[in-house]
Formats: sequence, structure tokens, C-alpha cells
Amino acid sequence: MNVLFVCLHNAGRSQMAAAFLQASGDGRHAARSAGSTPGERVHPEVVQVMRELDVDLAGRVPRGLEREDAEWADVVVTMGCGDACPVVPGRRYVDWELPDPKGRALGEVRAIRDEVRRRVDELVGELDRDERA
Repeated sequence: MNVLFVCLHNAGRSQMAAAFLQASGDGRHAARSAGSTPGERVHPEVVQVMRELDVDLAGRVPRGLEREDAEWADVVVTMGCGDACPVVPGRRYVDWELPDPKGRALGEVRAIRDEVRRRVDELVGELDRDERA
């Protein structure tokens, strides 16, 4: 299944989620990430805490959300982008209430990272069950 992760700037939560899905899905699922108002770079504190898990986000560039992204996706996970996310009939939409890691202390960013990872792992389990059904 194709999963689109969307947050405001595509510089934190959605980048982490896409990286975790790519790593935990073992190629079974594809991930993209985008932002409703993309930032210039992935937040440095996000790059740092992901590097602790041997995930390198330093080279990733935030990208804007396009309707084609939502059309590509089977599942759209939103994280604080509000009404900016296009609604495409037939897609599953999930909203994750997660704080923006920008400018937060590393301990807080780690907690956000760990919660994103937990939710992605749960989502992968749901997607695997859906494909078997």
C-alpha cells in the first residue's frame, strides 16, 4: 500500500514517519511525505534524533503537497496540516495529533520521534492485515 504522511512544513513529523515506514515495511509499503507549507530544510533537532537510530534525514528536502500525492496514496496520514490536505474519494484518512518538534529540546523531540515510530509500527500492522483480508 502507498502511504502519504503530511505535516505543516515536511521538516519533522512527516519526514520521520516516512523514514520509519520505509524501514519497517520491508518493501511491502511505499511512503511519501509532504508539507502544506514546506520548510527550507529538515529541522536540525529531527536530523539529530533520527541519526541516533541510524536514520539519516540530513539530505532530505521538504516538499510541497500536491493533489497527485493524495491520488497516489491509499492512506493519507495528516499531522497538523488542517484543511490544507486535499480530500480524494476512496482514500483512507488518519489524523495523528502530534506536536511539532521544531525548536523543542532534544528530550521532547526524542519523545515525539518514539511516538511517531510507535504509530507507524501500528499502521504497518494494520496495512499488513488489510492486504491479507
